[in-house]
Amino acid sequence: MNKNKLYSIANLRNAFFSEIGIGISANAILLLFHVSVFFLEHRPNPTDLPTGLLALTHLMMLVIAGFLATDIFMSWHNFWDDITCKLLVYLYRLMRGLSICTTCGLSVLQAITLSPRSSHLAKFKHKSPYHSLCCLLAMGIFYMSVSSHIFISVVVTPNLTSDNLIYVTTSCSVWPISYLLRQLFATLLTFREVFLIGLMSLSSGYMVTVLCRHRRRSRHLHSTRLSAKASPELRATRTILLLLGFFMVMSISDYVISVSRIMWNNDPILYYIQIFIDDSYAAVSPLVFISTEKRIIIFLKFMWGRTINA
Repeated sequence: MNKNKLYSIANLRNAFFSEIGIGISANAILLLFHVSVFFLEHRPNPTDLPTGLLALTHLMMLVIAGFLATDIFMSWHNFWDDITCKLLVYLYRLMRGLSICTTCGLSVLQAITLSPRSSHLAKFKHKSPYHSLCCLLAMGIFYMSVSSHIFISVVVTPNLTSDNLIYVTTSCSVWPISYLLRQLFATLLTFREVFLIGLMSLSSGYMVTVLCRHRRRSRHLHSTRLSAKASPELRATRTILLLLGFFMVMSISDYVISVSRIMWNNDPILYYIQIFIDDSYAAVSPLVFISTEKRIIIFLKFMWGRTINA
């Protein structure tokens, strides 16, 4: 490999581990806040539980990504065996799936929260937060079942090289599965992605419509105090819409790079960039919540004050 590629991989390695470090710290703060809200507040917001679940999912996903990145960039051979490869790759895919499911559920839940009383969605407003948690877990189980082929196809890389193996990390590879199974899983994966992204798109379009209606109505109000009552819900809606927009951009980028890898014969640089993009949503999403949620900022100031006074 030439010097330019080595330099590029070194930069990607540093960027990747920086992304993981920032993401783990931010998700830990977000998770700590929502755990404290769950135990201390009598009436937490409807989105607190799925947001906390999203932070936990991203925290575990980034920790696993750190292990995988260690084997990609540093070749940590002694740690890996067949069971370790299957377990870590499967858990990583599972956490990615739960991240997508939770993001989708969060957008639908916020659309229900924002819906007017005359809407058909209003009857779901008074459901317990545990109903949404059960729905998210059911979606996660479906996602997990579609990815079950990983236990068969992922193996520790043998000493003898083979052109049939697909690179995952230095120590882990994927055996190609039969054409019938490949078509079956491809169909299930396509259905899964279209279903979840379709739900996100519908809920996003509905929230944008409600926001536009609210803006038109607020123009007719002479006092800004009257329109300020809805600001927490509207602020949460804008935050979720921002997350959904970022998620869509990352999904499109991942698809473009996947196609580019096929065209460029699995160039390792493109593979490393794809891994970096795959984890960017998990690292950026808690920063969006922290920067836009006043309660989290107040919580951080309180914790910082206690640390200084201790």
